Amino acid sequence: MATKIERPLDLLNASRGKEVLVQLKGDKQYVGTLCAFDIHINVVLDNAKELLDGQVKKSIGITFLRGDTIIFISPASTAAK
Repeated sequence: MATKIERPLDLLNASRGKEVLVQLKGDKQYVGTLCAFDIHINVVLDNAKELLDGQVKKSIGITFLRGDTIIFISPASTAAK
């Protein structure tokens, strides 16, 4: 990776403006462009889509995901279209 990652939030900073995959409690998954986040890992996604079994279930647009519901956030190199 071209960006040096020293702390966990460095990965989120490097992913700002890029597509990420977010896994929530309750087996919900969202993919979208990471717009913003805070120290509680609350995130704002643009062009967000809810996924079900790797396929787009519905398009949401801009959305806020509360940090305490997030299991993981990953750069979405293989995100569903």
